[in-house]
Amino acid sequence: MKTIDGQILKELFISGANNLYNHYPEIDALNVFPVPDGDTGMNMNLTMTSGCKEIQNRNDESVFDIAKTFSRGLLMGARGNSGVITSQIFRGFSQGLEGKKEIDAVELSDAWQKGVEVAYKAVVRPVEGTILTVIRESSQFLHEHVTNSFSIEKAFDVMIKEAKASLDRTPDLLPILKEVGVIDSGGAGLIKILEGMRSAVGGNFIERNEATVTGTDNPIVAAGASMEEEEFGYCTEFIMELGPDSVKKPFNEKRFTTILGSHGNSLVVVHDENIVKVHVHTMAPGQVLTYAQQFGEFLKLKIENMTEQHHALAEGAQVDPHTDLVEEPKKEEPVKERTKYALIAVSSGDGIDEFFTQIGVSVVVKGGQTMNPSSEDFVEAIKKANADNIFIFPNNSNIVMAASQACDMVDDENTQAYVIPSKTILQGISSAIMFNPDEDPEGNFREMKSALKNVKSGEVTFAIRDSEINGVKMKKDDFIGILEKDIVTTNKDKLVVLIDLVDKMVDDYSSIITLIYGQDVEESEALIVKKTLEEKYPDLDLDVRAGGQPVYSFLIGVE
Repeated sequence: MKTIDGQILKELFISGANNLYNHYPEIDALNVFPVPDGDTGMNMNLTMTSGCKEIQNRNDESVFDIAKTFSRGLLMGARGNSGVITSQIFRGFSQGLEGKKEIDAVELSDAWQKGVEVAYKAVVRPVEGTILTVIRESSQFLHEHVTNSFSIEKAFDVMIKEAKASLDRTPDLLPILKEVGVIDSGGAGLIKILEGMRSAVGGNFIERNEATVTGTDNPIVAAGASMEEEEFGYCTEFIMELGPDSVKKPFNEKRFTTILGSHGNSLVVVHDENIVKVHVHTMAPGQVLTYAQQFGEFLKLKIENMTEQHHALAEGAQVDPHTDLVEEPKKEEPVKERTKYALIAVSSGDGIDEFFTQIGVSVVVKGGQTMNPSSEDFVEAIKKANADNIFIFPNNSNIVMAASQACDMVDDENTQAYVIPSKTILQGISSAIMFNPDEDPEGNFREMKSALKNVKSGEVTFAIRDSEINGVKMKKDDFIGILEKDIVTTNKDKLVVLIDLVDKMVDDYSSIITLIYGQDVEESEALIVKKTLEEKYPDLDLDVRAGGQPVYSFLIGVE
């Protein structure tokens, strides 16, 4: 094939997105740290899916029109740093096609070069050994070798070959990758997109494989059903942490899948070390959950009544063709009175939501580790806030870029949105408290941004695999203490890890300890911790409260 037009490019984009979808669990598994937050594959998948939704029914013949529409969808759906960078690559790609109806291999190469340029500009401090390196080196290699005689197929072959070589080199550029023994997950995801596009050029369009996704350690198994299609039932989804075997039954994936398959259909089971993700349509969700809980405890749980969703469809609800979920018609909410200021914060638990509301946050965006909100989520939050000046607290390093991108997308010239680059919940709380309604916007921005430096942030979670990082050895299921970005302590007892972590955080200048405990911590345990810390640090103010957050047993802030 010598040239491609808009409709062919549409097929390439969708095929690339489908190929990523079919492999995103193995991309997630390339997580550097042994903590349950590997979501690069999912973030890139959701970002690409958002772009595909925009173009799937478009009949444009122009490559520029298709690429521009696809780019817009990516920008709105971008999640996490990997998703935002992916959206910027394709934003530049679309700019490189401006005014073109069809392109050849040389023009395709030029478009990728423009994608690299835009992506690098979007990142304040580009890090090599990441997706940026893979797209830069592969597109540059193609640019240096492409000729007018190249077919589109050959152009992709040349680019993909170099992309794989570049990915193999990422551990040499980013020491933490070499220490842990993995390649860059974002770069790996990009190659899946390119391979899907190449497959479509050759006439082998990649379909989404709803039944099986293969990866070295991430099988997804689909089972048969005992429920008739017309029995809508309940869409039941959960993420579960297995074990420990001393209190839970040993997990056998084949038997687990068979039993769940006898209770429903559309079953998908993802087993990655001690984490199991399940999706099933069933008439008896209670039976499914009761059975599953014999093997572990739920980290995340959602049940939706598909019968009600079916009725909603008849009344005009929209279906996302890339998921099994129904998007209900949005209910009209009362418009907030326009104000001078508003604060928006990302939160991951009901208790944390309440905390932010108490300190003046007017709009809470649900999200956090493993569930990054999209740029569109922030755009909607900005509209809902309805203020002249809006301050956003992302509270996660993987969400800052999506929030910043949303600020650039706001089309209300009377609204100025600022991102306070908080990387933890505790940073966000400490910073939001410094808001002064009598101060001007720029003064507030400087003061709240400066406050980020005043708090040390720590987290207690669990290891999902045996590992050793910076000399700290940990076993699968051990609890680990993270200070800023470093794993500094580990133990089988989460309370031991917590006290050790706090000891490492407190110094002679400390005056306040804020402790937020999560879903897996009993109130009795929190009281023990409170008493222990009061005795150890009688001169420090101590605030202990329930946050209800998943994944992290404790969030700690020391000021």
